[in-house]
Amino acid sequence: MSLLLSLFRPLYDSIFSTLPFRYRWRLFILQPLSLISASLTVTPWIFSRRYSVHWFPTRNGGSVRAIVFIPPKKEGDKRLRPLHLDMHGGAFIGGLAEYNARWCAKLSDETGAVVVSSMYRYAPKHTFPAAIDDIDDVVGYLFKNAEVKFGANPELFTVSGSSAGGNLALAACQQPACQHPSKTAVRASVTFYALIDLRLQPKEKPMPPGFPTIDPLRFLYPLFDAYPASARAENFENPRMNPIVADIKTLPDNMLLIIPSIDILLVEQLAFVERVKADIEAEGDDGRPRRVEGMVFEDCFHGWLELPSFFIREKTRMDAFGAGCTLIKEVHKKYGFDLAAV
Repeated sequence: MSLLLSLFRPLYDSIFSTLPFRYRWRLFILQPLSLISASLTVTPWIFSRRYSVHWFPTRNGGSVRAIVFIPPKKEGDKRLRPLHLDMHGGAFIGGLAEYNARWCAKLSDETGAVVVSSMYRYAPKHTFPAAIDDIDDVVGYLFKNAEVKFGANPELFTVSGSSAGGNLALAACQQPACQHPSKTAVRASVTFYALIDLRLQPKEKPMPPGFPTIDPLRFLYPLFDAYPASARAENFENPRMNPIVADIKTLPDNMLLIIPSIDILLVEQLAFVERVKADIEAEGDDGRPRRVEGMVFEDCFHGWLELPSFFIREKTRMDAFGAGCTLIKEVHKKYGFDLAAV
């Protein structure tokens, strides 16, 4: 039932909510687009036994839905597994934990990590900081319970996210428990077409070469901007809203950004990579080897990784996911976990 409610939430809010009309009519039109997106990305996983569904409590007395991938263990392997948290995309206005199931399953299989894909509250009903508050609460819950509930080690913690989820992945690093020298510091992040600069409205984002002259989704821009709009002015330099301004001391030591070239988020991601590289160089050797890489995929577009193979070049997905898995495995080995070693 909760899955159905999530699938039809835009329609429900367009009819029964007290949101301004400028949002409600757009939510009504968004509903069929959401169903199409879900049918393409979620359908293969709905009846999968690859993951289990869990609900994590949040500070507002509610809870958020998450799916958890627990890798099988070889006989005699009693080690705690690394812990990974992923956040799906959806422009802060929707989506399901299953949106990133293909990535989460691959990551769990290849690295041996327990992978959690979490949902969060959505705009326009819930604006900043609702989504990041929920993710912070999920992180806190996992730190306290992951070992007992899932056999996962919160001291070997990594994150990932797509689009709005990429924003939340980096924003979650802003809580002290996720930063060096905490034992639960985020060791690495992998983001896919991350939305990391909410200081600009969608209509103000620079269009890269190859992007349509007229964005066919332009009429949805007010919805896409609903999460930060009301709080933008007072949070201009807040990295929980805008990870692009985060100090490198609050970011993971290892970061990979998967960046499609045909995306209005191209410029901000490249700028973030170059700024962090410059900060690392300026910081000098402080005993914390850091690295950040932006991996650009030419002729690919925002959200391409969630689509079925007949819509995209499958090699690009394998290359992107492979690079992410490689980084996570390298970090695991650095902190003493090697899946192959029993």
